[in-house]
Amino acid sequence: MPKEVAAAKASSAPLPNRLDKLVLGCTVGNYPWDRWQQKALAAGVSPELAELGRAVMREAYQHNWEERLKMLCGWNDHGRCIMQQALHIPAVVKQRWQRMLDTDGYRGERDPQTGEWKSWP
Repeated sequence: MPKEVAAAKASSAPLPNRLDKLVLGCTVGNYPWDRWQQKALAAGVSPELAELGRAVMREAYQHNWEERLKMLCGWNDHGRCIMQQALHIPAVVKQRWQRMLDTDGYRGERDPQTGEWKSWP
């Protein structure tokens, strides 16, 4: 287990503080989402779905999606649950993850005619 994962597990800090500890000390190519993608590929997840899972984990953190969505994107268990979902129900998670990305965590969407971003209330 990477030292930053062990430190975050030992922490009783709220999820955002634990996530910062996991992410802020990382180097390019060695972020939690990068490591998740590598593990997903090794476990047999398709390259397309592994890339989508990586993107969802990254965006959930970088765009500060609500805590429930961060947990659905693997931040509460270091991606173990989303790995199982990617392996066992890939079509379902592909659709779910793409929708999360398209709506920036269910916050809005682009108008198909104008391309303008419209936030949802």
